[in-house]
Amino acid sequence: MKSTTGLILKLALLCVVLLLGYKIYQSINEPIVYQEQFNKRKNAVVERLKLIRDAQVAYKTINNKYTGSFDTLIDFVKNGNLKVLKMEGTLTDSMLQAGMTEKEALKLGIIKRDTMYVSVKDSICKKIDPELMRKVPYVEGEEFELGAAALTTGSGLVIPVFEAKVLNKVYLRGLDEQQRINLDNEAKQLDRYPGLKVGSLEEANNNAGNWE
Repeated sequence: MKSTTGLILKLALLCVVLLLGYKIYQSINEPIVYQEQFNKRKNAVVERLKLIRDAQVAYKTINNKYTGSFDTLIDFVKNGNLKVLKMEGTLTDSMLQAGMTEKEALKLGIIKRDTMYVSVKDSICKKIDPELMRKVPYVEGEEFELGAAALTTGSGLVIPVFEAKVLNKVYLRGLDEQQRINLDNEAKQLDRYPGLKVGSLEEANNNAGNWE
């Protein structure tokens, strides 16, 4: 009877030890797994926001403004063309020392300039389908918020601006909720947007991303 009781106690103790070991492992491993998944999602979102920025800059070179519509932006990437100035020939040091200008070199045929057109898609969107530009990576059914406006400076200068963004609670959906709440609280304390964004509708910030 004593041996049976002792065996049961040993088995129970073994179960407790295994359970404690598992909990310790989880407490150490969970933050590591979260950080890996967080970095993976953040990097993917940042790359998508950079792509949106490149598309908006290209759109502005043609239209002198940004667009707040993904339909418009994606259609432009699919079907638009950009004008590229191709220059052949250079001024040598001796030409420069002699005072020759680029304008004079053009007249003499030393330098040639040709205008050519390249597709926007081939220029900035070779790796992914332009339709994916609006989609938030790793989160089914979610899209970035996109807006465009024009700000007027104190001197009366009108500056086109745009903004693309996604909240932490959207692109981090499914990951540790408390970690996400901590991230939002940190952003709130610093008076920052609780997510990732590029550009701004409130100020001309040279289309900077808030991760930069």
